[in-house]
Amino acid sequence: MNDDQQADMFTATSDLGFMRFLLADLHDDLSEKIARFRQLADLSLSLGAGGTMLSGGQTTYRAWQEARSSFVHGNFIATVMLCQGLAEHLLASFLAMGESLPPKISFYETLNRSLAAGVISEADVSDLKKLMQLRNPLSHFRGIDDASNLTRRMLNSGVMEEDHLKGDASFALSMAVRLLSLPSFRLGG
Repeated sequence: MNDDQQADMFTATSDLGFMRFLLADLHDDLSEKIARFRQLADLSLSLGAGGTMLSGGQTTYRAWQEARSSFVHGNFIATVMLCQGLAEHLLASFLAMGESLPPKISFYETLNRSLAAGVISEADVSDLKKLMQLRNPLSHFRGIDDASNLTRRMLNSGVMEEDHLKGDASFALSMAVRLLSLPSFRLGG
């Protein structure tokens, strides 16, 4: 049995067939992807020409990469979750460079310590708590009667879930850029 026959045993779709699916997927949302990419590029102007320090190693770096890609490709739940994770890793790892942290630190404790250290402001704390409130019902089950349940939000507002998620993802990404633009993380002034 050759490789082509072996591949056909597991799927009836050829590489050309998969390529057609991918091209159709790209085409169907292309103008929206371009608009989201422009939004990301505009937001990223605040990062400055010198770039940004991503404390937290590969986890922080990959969260930032994947959050941007997820946003552009319309994966809004992933964007929210990745941006909140990015914020946690970025802040806690920055704090860990100057002080000893518990092995598992809560996000609330990270926020309190970051505020006390002057890394973030009260407004940042408020918005990061909002980001966490957007992420929590996406990570943890909430019944239909819970106001943070996506379906409940849609029913209460009359706004489609895609629009809620897109707005949540836009907020999450703007919050991530805002953090990365702070003096503690911005390189080269």
